[in-house]
Amino acid sequence: MGDTGAMERCACPAAVLLLSLVLMGATAFEVEIKDDKNATCIYAKLSVNITVQYETDTSSSKNITFPVPSDVTTNGSSCGSDGKAPLLVINFGNSQSWSLNFTRNNSTYSGSALIFTYNTNDTILFPDALRKGLISSTAMFLGPVPLNSTYKCISREVVVSENVTQIIYDVKLEAFMANGTLGKEIICDADKPSPVPSPTQPSTTASTAIPAPTSKPLDKPTMGNYTVSDASGICLLASMGLQINTSLLSEGKNIWRPFNIDPLGIKTNGTCTNQTGTLILTENRTIIEFTFALKNKNHFYLEEVNITLINGSAFSSRQNQNLSTWEASVDSSYMCHKEQQIKVSEDLFINAFDVRVQPFGVNNGTFATAEDCFADQNFIVPIVVGAALGVLVVLVMVAYFIGRRKQSSAGYEQM
Repeated sequence: MGDTGAMERCACPAAVLLLSLVLMGATAFEVEIKDDKNATCIYAKLSVNITVQYETDTSSSKNITFPVPSDVTTNGSSCGSDGKAPLLVINFGNSQSWSLNFTRNNSTYSGSALIFTYNTNDTILFPDALRKGLISSTAMFLGPVPLNSTYKCISREVVVSENVTQIIYDVKLEAFMANGTLGKEIICDADKPSPVPSPTQPSTTASTAIPAPTSKPLDKPTMGNYTVSDASGICLLASMGLQINTSLLSEGKNIWRPFNIDPLGIKTNGTCTNQTGTLILTENRTIIEFTFALKNKNHFYLEEVNITLINGSAFSSRQNQNLSTWEASVDSSYMCHKEQQIKVSEDLFINAFDVRVQPFGVNNGTFATAEDCFADQNFIVPIVVGAALGVLVVLVMVAYFIGRRKQSSAGYEQM
């Protein structure tokens, strides 16, 4: 593609090019896939922002964010035939591709697999990647849609897969098109107006907008219970209430804005390996990723936290990769009832309440014996006992010296 070649020939620093990509934001791509009779079988118009987490050659991890551009090709796409399902393939950049398989039954069609393939040989996007080559990450996208209907969704949808987070929005899409024409539009649930609650019944619908700054303290966040599973079953357990505190610049002043994470709107994802455990919590406006690691093979700890804040089609990420907290033995769980604050960046903190986590050695889907955090340990009894012992020692010493003094006086009298 000509634009990509021009970028590769540019003498500008890679950082400038990356910044330009992010600032441009995602622009919608629009494509039509046609059959051998030149009739359209798949129509797609949508915007996609992508964040990839990759390991660097210094054994750290980085996040890179970029949009799918409007200038794409559809090589590899197919209307499907002879038992093969229709396939939409979007090619862009340096060997990056975004593809969606479709399936159908007698009344509906849906997406069966969304595969994003990225190329870590691309030195502009991944200049210090440890693993080189094409890497694919698979997720699910597009639920059942009635046949001969066009799926339309302006609202964003967050799609999370291994090391990849996609924000998909402004979607207009139809597969299995009849006579090459678009059918009746079916609006996604997120675009439908929310019911107005009665005066005596507050709304339970979570807001998708970032809350306005407030000076009032928030209530304690609701506890959420989260699990991550692999082929062997549940491999990571977590229970906690979460609150995000981020800073906004308003009229020359930094205003801290807290908001609670509602576990009812959370989608849980993650991975488990012999060396790390990752918990990813996703809602409409926030993505929180906790990464746990091993220390000396017999202890685990929280090593990294990544937070992505989403506001419409715009989003920003913060991360701290040098943590050393929430530590416990591998055969135990970590527990802390006291509120804990984790600094993710200078302008973003996460407060955790009633934390209990176990990223390794989970058996039968239940927590192992808990190791309490330092803040929960009760030091009052040891202090009281220590003070009492100290007073007792003083009394003994005083009695001893009084006794010695009396003995000395008696000796002088005898002389």
